[in-house]
Amino acid sequence: SDELYGNQNMLGKLLGAYEEIAKGTKTLIFNNGINTSRYVYETFKKAGYPIRHLDNKNTASERKEILEWFAKTPDAILTSVSILTTGFDEPTVETIMLNRATRSLTLYFQMIGRGSRILPDKDEFTVVDLGNNIARFGMWDAPIDWQEIFHFPDFYLENIKNDEDIEREFVYEMPPELREKFSKSENIDFDVKAAYKEIFAKGLRSKTVLEQSIEQHARICVENSKDVFEARILAKQLKDEIEYRVRQYSYCIMNNTKNYKEWLEEDYERKLRLKISQKFASRM
Repeated sequence: SDELYGNQNMLGKLLGAYEEIAKGTKTLIFNNGINTSRYVYETFKKAGYPIRHLDNKNTASERKEILEWFAKTPDAILTSVSILTTGFDEPTVETIMLNRATRSLTLYFQMIGRGSRILPDKDEFTVVDLGNNIARFGMWDAPIDWQEIFHFPDFYLENIKNDEDIEREFVYEMPPELREKFSKSENIDFDVKAAYKEIFAKGLRSKTVLEQSIEQHARICVENSKDVFEARILAKQLKDEIEYRVRQYSYCIMNNTKNYKEWLEEDYERKLRLKISQKFASRM
């Protein structure tokens, strides 16, 4: 968990989600590890936001001072490691950010519940989930048959979706600001699963799918660039979509190991740069 949520890519997504959805609100960020929480603190502090870090290694006086600061500061951000899931009540919290995954329904409710306290001028709060938790458990305010869970706990646990099953259903959508950079291309979509089915039916090698994907990415980069350098800069901004396409491909071929996906992504990016260069060379 620390390795995943502590890397620069995920920290950037967390900061981006805050700026897009929760900027200026009193925010609690829940993490699974102390290192991750400290990375979050440094990331937000560097971006100029008022943030403090709290974990079980803080002394009682430090904890008191941090919580008093959090209560008095309107746009305060507090990043912690599950220490505030119980016995903590701050009704002015407006946003809960789940910067972690959990398979515990109790913990899921405890974390989100920190934002559910009602005030005369507060009748709603925001939940930002970066851990597939809503996909795993459902919406926080959805009805739950607690009797069934208590009577058949093993059945309930066995039917909790794992991350791989959840991520198989994800569909990548290019952010509007990035889509604008590819405005000269009418169609920017490529369906990896559909391409794989077609390739498989024809008896071709599976990597043909990635070759077709690279060709499509290279084409839209060239269509929207004046030269090879500009096209390569555009290609770098496709990193999230490349990661998504590689993951979809790895599901198709039943090889979803971390090392293999990382190798495929690196190979994809290298071949994309080469393909862009070849397309501009052919123009010359």
